[in-house]
Amino acid sequence: MTTSTTDRTRRPRESMIIIGGGLGGLSTGCYARMNGYRTHILEMHELPGGCCTAWERGGFTLDACVSWLLGSGPGNEMHQIWLELGALQGKEIRHFDVFNIVRGQDGRAVHFYSDPDRLEAHLIGISPADAPAVRKFCAQLRSFRKALAVYPFLKPVGLMGRVERWRMLASFLPYVNAVRTTITVLMADYSAKFKDPLLREAFNFILYEKHPNFPVLPFHFQLASHANLSAGVPEGGSLGLARSIEARYRRLGGEISYNTKVETVIVEDDRAVGVRLSDGQELRADIVVSACDGYTTTMKFLEGKYLGEEYRKLYTRTIHEPGMVFPGYFTLFLGLSRPFPEGDPCTTYLLDETTAAKLTGIRHASINVQFRNRHYPELSPDDTTVVYATYFCDIAPWRALDEGPEQVTRSRGGQELHTLPVRHGRGYYAAKRRARETLVDFLEQRFPGLRDAIVVRDVSSPLTQVRYTGNYDGTVLGWQPFVESGETLEELVKKYGPGLPGLANFYQSGVWATTGGLIRAAAAGRHVTQFICRDDGKPFTASVDLTAPPPTHRVIPVPAGRGATAVPTTGKST
Repeated sequence: MTTSTTDRTRRPRESMIIIGGGLGGLSTGCYARMNGYRTHILEMHELPGGCCTAWERGGFTLDACVSWLLGSGPGNEMHQIWLELGALQGKEIRHFDVFNIVRGQDGRAVHFYSDPDRLEAHLIGISPADAPAVRKFCAQLRSFRKALAVYPFLKPVGLMGRVERWRMLASFLPYVNAVRTTITVLMADYSAKFKDPLLREAFNFILYEKHPNFPVLPFHFQLASHANLSAGVPEGGSLGLARSIEARYRRLGGEISYNTKVETVIVEDDRAVGVRLSDGQELRADIVVSACDGYTTTMKFLEGKYLGEEYRKLYTRTIHEPGMVFPGYFTLFLGLSRPFPEGDPCTTYLLDETTAAKLTGIRHASINVQFRNRHYPELSPDDTTVVYATYFCDIAPWRALDEGPEQVTRSRGGQELHTLPVRHGRGYYAAKRRARETLVDFLEQRFPGLRDAIVVRDVSSPLTQVRYTGNYDGTVLGWQPFVESGETLEELVKKYGPGLPGLANFYQSGVWATTGGLIRAAAAGRHVTQFICRDDGKPFTASVDLTAPPPTHRVIPVPAGRGATAVPTTGKST
């Protein structure tokens, strides 16, 4: 929300409360400190990172987030943001030469190499009849590899002047045809033109799960980033990434409080002046930034006020329509007592309907399976394996099995805790067991001996995500791009900035102030601080963290022709 001239005649804004210690909140805190604001992050959980997290079970660290990190390598503006946040310095970034493998029910596999030359040869080898379509796709991928160098991330379009916008558009001129032809065609329509039935299906699962509303463009963007060694995984994993940014924030002089839950944003005379906590305590500041769940922010913290007609439609109607926010996940972790070298880093399996029917809430008949110790060997004991199996999952079927609250606050040792386990109905636990056993049976058939090697099991549903983060319907990414919700949000941010109409000193950050994943959340912290500096009439500044050396990079080959034992479909449960 832009501050009026009258507001600027009052004393300078110096203090800032940031609600949420996920990557959006941590990023906002870092950039605000770089620009001289006194900041205090309030986080409901006992750890930083929000959805970018991990936890310990039986000697294993179960990493639940980063499968690829956009901007993890140089040559693009995304990378600069991570270096400014101190996220990657001193770490090894690992890159597999295959982005994802998609296996059909008949056991055939498509290896989605990000290198366009290898990808082209591999796909034509699978289906020579599809050579023209394959060559066109790979030619566009080559263009996107070059376009990433000019893709803007450092400054929001809403703050660009006319000359800056023209320069940005001019830099895209060499790639305009590739962009234009891939942003207007849905991948579902594009893939339907392949003659080979496996290719027709597999292209929809390049990004692990099926995204029915995605055009071809984001598939090229991800593969191109991966090919440019800028979509790897950072040593230390997801929680390690969050802790690195937290450390940068603390070095900059920022304050953070954990186990601290906000209940209300305090508003006086149409100005945000602070927050009220679950224990009744009130904290005051010149600026309030909400970097947590957007629905909770607008409909609970602010009681549905200050939305205006456009935001009101977004949060009271559009958000409830199918496909407007990313779904949540069902997740199974398995800690195995021995190595499974035949397990590939990342595979999407296409399921028969009988198997899929046993997986409560499943959106599409597929699961993504990662042998996570290949990504993060330092997070599990030597000579062991971590399996991470997930599927896109709707929350409604899980809620139908639930009997209690989704989130509770309890006191332990005189301290309030907000993310402790809650009691669910018997049907809920039965559904979790059924999904777990279905997935274990599926994996055992493809990796014989896996069941007997299990020493740790950990299962979570979208309701688990709600408990830990409060995210609407258990989503981990908020608004969907390329549909009404994401496009509307982008227009509203251009119009109002990352605030709400009629409410001064209030801003939003994180994934609910943008669309996309971790790099978008991190960039949102930079962008909101730029808006705040603009509103305060001061120049924005940012600097790279120099306390550790730049990251190093390692490419890890994924041998072709190995992996799970092929189990052809029989039409029966697997």
